[in-house]
Amino acid sequence: MKEYKFCQSCGFPLKKDKKGGGSEKDGTTSRKFCSMCYENGEFLTPPEIDTAEKMQNFCIQEMKKDGINGFFAWLATRSIPKLERWKR
Repeated sequence: MKEYKFCQSCGFPLKKDKKGGGSEKDGTTSRKFCSMCYENGEFLTPPEIDTAEKMQNFCIQEMKKDGINGFFAWLATRSIPKLERWKR
């Protein structure tokens, strides 16, 4: 299985994930998605987040809530459309 350095949903560095990654339905650690995006084999984002653009806006707002500068949040989310979850 391919090793990913970044969550393939939000782009968060997997090595910085406090839980080591999200979790699959069988309880194993996901090597593709972070724990903020994926738990028990399901995405944690609201169902209306169904495009890369919506995910970018969602992540920017969440980062701002955590006190991250809006410009930095925008920069950090620029790669989201290239991630596997959003490729069509």
